[in-house]
Amino acid sequence: MSALTHDGLAMTGRQLRRVLGNPGLTVLTQLMPVNMLLFFGYVFGSALAMPGREYRAFLVPGLLVATAAGGLMNGMFQAAADTHRGVMDRFRTMPVSRAAVPLGQAVADLVVTTLGTIPLLLVGLAVGWRVEGGALDAVGAVGLLLLFRFACTCVGIHLGLLTRSEDAAGQLGASSFVLPLLSDAYIPTDNLPGWLRTVAEWNPISAVTTALRDLFGNAPVPRGAAWPVAHPVAGSLVWSLALVAVFLPLAVRRYSRGG
Repeated sequence: MSALTHDGLAMTGRQLRRVLGNPGLTVLTQLMPVNMLLFFGYVFGSALAMPGREYRAFLVPGLLVATAAGGLMNGMFQAAADTHRGVMDRFRTMPVSRAAVPLGQAVADLVVTTLGTIPLLLVGLAVGWRVEGGALDAVGAVGLLLLFRFACTCVGIHLGLLTRSEDAAGQLGASSFVLPLLSDAYIPTDNLPGWLRTVAEWNPISAVTTALRDLFGNAPVPRGAAWPVAHPVAGSLVWSLALVAVFLPLAVRRYSRGG
């Protein structure tokens, strides 16, 4: 077993124990998308052109992707907390692979996210959402979702190592809630003003959300959309892989340099 694999598994285990040590926060975090599904699905659905069950089926993939985008805030806060409290400095004095620390945090977050999507999917099924596509397409949709979560977490870890402050990371991370609003996660972008529609369709959340809706069979790909939304699977892969390729090495480099 390589040093990176051994140390990465150790760091992943540390992060998982950290989550288990704060079950209340974990439960509240996982219940938030469920509450949003119930609120948006029954309040917004009555005001849109696709009311009731149809809107809730449209909404579930959007909430899945919005939750995945929360890896930005989660990764940022945890990395900033460890840096602020001197944990990262302690790790740097130990014979631990430099890549293992940020990578272990990202992998542990992926494990927690995988388990945390189950309540949202069950509630989605209860309110009318269904997987209308094939089994292989559904597996592909889940794979895209987890890849996007991993990419967002890598971005968050890098930003958390840069801020080095829990307060700053909390405030910056909280502002990331705007990102799903500037996408098609909650509403279709067809009727948005031209410039705003362009911004929304080049938002990576829109590409991943459209890919999930297409693969789950919940909604067709919009016509006349920007390239990432018109080709959602390819757009999702390009966005996610690009974010990982850029921000994971930056996070490793920043961690290695320290303060």
